[in-house]
Amino acid sequence: MVEELVTAGVAVASAGVMYVAAAARVVKQYERGVVFRLGRLTSSVRGPGFTVIVPFVDKLRKVNMQIVTMPVPAQEGITRDNVTVRVDAVVYFKVVDAAEAVVQVEDYRFAVSQMAQTSLRSIIGKSDLDDLLSNREKLNQGLELMIDSPAMGWGVQIDRVEIKDVSLPETMKRSMARQAEADRERRARVINADAELQASKKLAEAAGVMSEQPAALQLRLLQTVVAVAAEKNSTLVLPFPVELLRFLERAQQPAAAPAAAPVAASAAPPVMPPAAEPEQSPQEQLPSAASLLERGPEEASSRQE
Repeated sequence: MVEELVTAGVAVASAGVMYVAAAARVVKQYERGVVFRLGRLTSSVRGPGFTVIVPFVDKLRKVNMQIVTMPVPAQEGITRDNVTVRVDAVVYFKVVDAAEAVVQVEDYRFAVSQMAQTSLRSIIGKSDLDDLLSNREKLNQGLELMIDSPAMGWGVQIDRVEIKDVSLPETMKRSMARQAEADRERRARVINADAELQASKKLAEAAGVMSEQPAALQLRLLQTVVAVAAEKNSTLVLPFPVELLRFLERAQQPAAAPAAAPVAASAAPPVMPPAAEPEQSPQEQLPSAASLLERGPEEASSRQE
C-alpha cells in the first residue's frame, strides 16, 4: 500500500514538473509575448519576465520591440530630368503594437522592406538629379511619410529613413566634372579681372604721385633693377637716358679747354707749314674740345702750333 502511494506521488510530481516545464515561459526585456488560446488572440500581451501559459492550449509568440535597421536594396530609376540613377537607402523602424504586428501582417519585416523599395522608386521618379545629390533631407522626410502611412496599420512605426548613396553613369559623372571645372574657371577669371581692376586703380594713383616728383621714377627704376638682379639668372640691360649723357658732355667741355694751354706752351717752336698746302679757315684749324680729348694732349698741342 505504501509503495503504491509512493509510486503515485512520484508520478504526480513528475507530471507536475512536466506541466510546469511545458507551461513556463520567459520573456526578455526587449520582447513582448502574444498569446493565442485555441487559435484566438487573448486580450493581454505578456510583458517581460516569467510567465505561464496553458500547455497544448495556449501558444506564445514573442515579438522583438527593438529598433530594426533594414537596408533597402539599390533601386534603379529615371529621375524627372531623365537621368538614370541607382539609389539605395536604410530604414529604421520598431514595433509599437505587438498584437497588431502579429495579426495584421504575415511578416512585418518583409512588408516594410517591400514598401520601402516601392516608395524609393516613387521618390526617384518624382525628384530631379540635383535634389537627390544636394537636397536629401527633404527626400528623406517624404520617403519616411510614404512608408509610415501603411506601416501604422501593422503596429510598426518608422523611426527614420536615410538615402545612403546615389550611383550615376560614367558619362554623367564626366559631364558633371566638366561643368564643375568650367564653373571653377569662370570664378577664377572673374577673380583675376577684379584683381586687375584693383591693381590698375592703385597704379593710376601711384602714377599721379610719381608725376609730381620726377626723381621718384628713377628710384622706382633702381628698385626694379635691384629686384631683377637678385635672381642672378639673367643678363640685365639697363638703358640710360640721353639727357644724362648730354649733361655729362656739357660738364666735360669747360674742363678740357684750360688743360690744353700748358701743354701748348711747353711744346717745340712753331714750324711753318709747306707752301703747297692750301690755306685753312680758322674754324678748320681749331679742332673741337671733344676731338682733342680723344687724340690726346700731345697731338692737340702740335695741331694748335
